Amino acid sequence: MPHTIVTETCEGVADCVDACPVACIHEGPGKNVKGTDWYWIDFATCIDCGICLQVCPVEGAIVPEERPDLQKTPS
Repeated sequence: MPHTIVTETCEGVADCVDACPVACIHEGPGKNVKGTDWYWIDFATCIDCGICLQVCPVEGAIVPEERPDLQKTPS
């Protein structure tokens, strides 16, 4: 099951982007409610390795399940 970046918790640190072995994490458009950049995970590409969760310094920004209700996914 893919992981999810919680859009409104993400602070745009982006450690996850470089750590991801399948390049499934992308920058979202605009800012979130905190006024920071944010990222999103392409559920179709994510291999559920959990590296993003390990490297993210922002508590609660990534959850180990597919939660499209918590992640804005640009269309």
